[in-house]
Amino acid sequence: MGAPFKKFEAHASGGPRIREIPMRMVLPNLVTVLAICAGLSGIRFAFENRFEIAVVMVLLAAFLDGIDGRLARMLKATSKFGAQMDSLADIVNFGVAPALVLYAFLLDRAGSPGWIAALLFTIACGMRLARFNVLADDAEQPAWQTEYFVGVPAPAGAVLVMLPLYLYFLRLGLEPSRPAAFVATGFTVLVAFLLVSRLPVYSGKSIKVPGDRVLPVILGVVLYILLLMTYPWYTLTASVAGYLLFLPLSVRAYSKRAMREGEKVPPSDIG
Repeated sequence: MGAPFKKFEAHASGGPRIREIPMRMVLPNLVTVLAICAGLSGIRFAFENRFEIAVVMVLLAAFLDGIDGRLARMLKATSKFGAQMDSLADIVNFGVAPALVLYAFLLDRAGSPGWIAALLFTIACGMRLARFNVLADDAEQPAWQTEYFVGVPAPAGAVLVMLPLYLYFLRLGLEPSRPAAFVATGFTVLVAFLLVSRLPVYSGKSIKVPGDRVLPVILGVVLYILLLMTYPWYTLTASVAGYLLFLPLSVRAYSKRAMREGEKVPPSDIG
């Protein structure tokens, strides 16, 4: 995010100062800052027992965090500064915020195990992001492996781990009880391990839509957005279930592709 800051000038009262920057370079970083604000606001609402809006704010943070990089690339405004800002936003929005919202809602009823699960999830998210930053420029990676993430991506992990809240919001009679807290604790630990695993997860980055199917695809995306707006908790619950079912299919597809390509090494981390 933000174009490269190449020009600096000395300042009598301090260190180097960045000179004029075009507004197009500032916009992606502004979106990143707004994402951090949304994630932290979600934590605040959770501590005020306003859990529905807390979840909405965390999901909004995830959405903003997902578009800032694309906005930077579209505006040709990428930079090391923006990359660092984005990494900080990722750990807040995908690691800290979901874990604390879930802890305030349910995990605290499990006592220390619940807090340990929240810590593990946050640490796993940080490790997942660090691994991505280190290995993203791996020049030795076979081209076909760029179609797969290694482990569940951090944004997906944030959406997955809040499943107990979606189920509660469905008004199915589920209550934030101590037994439920221990079940949620186990689920949180599971998601944490999915984040740092070597599980190959198809990214969909190489999917190309045939020209005669563009309109149906657009209609399908619009339908999903409308369902998300009208029936958010049903849609999110179904999405989580679908994603979990998708994971073993992704592993199977990767294994077949590896055999076809004659590759025996695991994928490098690319997302």
